[in-house]
Amino acid sequence: MYKNVLQAISGIEIYPLISFAIFFLFFLALLVYVAVANREHIKAMAQMPLQDDDAQQPQPKGGALC
Repeated sequence: MYKNVLQAISGIEIYPLISFAIFFLFFLALLVYVAVANREHIKAMAQMPLQDDDAQQPQPKGGALC
């Protein structure tokens, strides 16, 4: 049933090509970003989840979540 429906749509053969182009360009852009990224910035971002936030950001006194 679906095969007949998809065959009836004119110009549908372009959609797989567009999808592949978007997929390819996204990963190509990601590869370029990784290749030119500043290594110090990447190291700093990698350490962020391990840092203690209490010393850097003051916690609000009182409030709904305390």
